[in-house]
Amino acid sequence: MSTFIHDTAIVGPKAKLGADCHIGAFSIVGEDVILGDGVRIESHAVIDGITSIGDETHIFPFVSIGLAPQDLKYDGEPTATEIGKGNQIREFVTIHRGTAGGGGLTKIGDGNLLMAQAHVAHDCQIGNDVIMANAATLAGHVEIADRANIGAYSGIHQFCRVGLEAFVGGYSVVVKDAPPFAIIQGNHAKCFGLNRVGMRRRGYSKETIEKLHHAFHLLLSAKLNTTQAVKKTREEISGCAEVDLLLEFIETSKRGVVK
Repeated sequence: MSTFIHDTAIVGPKAKLGADCHIGAFSIVGEDVILGDGVRIESHAVIDGITSIGDETHIFPFVSIGLAPQDLKYDGEPTATEIGKGNQIREFVTIHRGTAGGGGLTKIGDGNLLMAQAHVAHDCQIGNDVIMANAATLAGHVEIADRANIGAYSGIHQFCRVGLEAFVGGYSVVVKDAPPFAIIQGNHAKCFGLNRVGMRRRGYSKETIEKLHHAFHLLLSAKLNTTQAVKKTREEISGCAEVDLLLEFIETSKRGVVK
């Protein structure tokens, strides 16, 4: 199957395009860009820098990927952007390449949906099957684990982490790490416990949900500090990988966790 390039599009002669790509009108694909098979770029998009985009990713109009970061320390050093397979990147999304001080790579996994006007800053690391709703914003060096959901117009502070399956409600301001499986909401964001509805929808067992619910009770409602809550959880709950993941997330936090 052949690749289509609109007459008004500009594609660098050294760019590498896979089979069956589509480059829409007035779009620009830079010299150092690599597109996988079946990548579709609609009109007026700009893909530049050292950027790779995986198979079957769909990029909508006015998207900007791989341009220089909004970091005054950046001095033109060669850094990269890596985007996986099967992503949907909607209108006006901006994704900036990494910086030398942050590892040099902005990375997005597979199967993500970035809704219109979402922003992914330099050196962010996004997993798989993540949803960023309209105008959700990640500052630099943010880590988003698989299947997390970032609500519309929310902002995540630099160097924060959002855990596995966490749900950040719309218009939230997250300045600490958001625990896995939790509901996070507000300015500044607070944790409202386990996302029980989301876990049932994703097929977690009743036993796992109840163990996680008890862990969140100890963390949020038992008048224990974080260290005490972690210790008490380990004493009372065993044999649950999800609880172990929650505790490891808390113990490895550098910014503290949302409570």
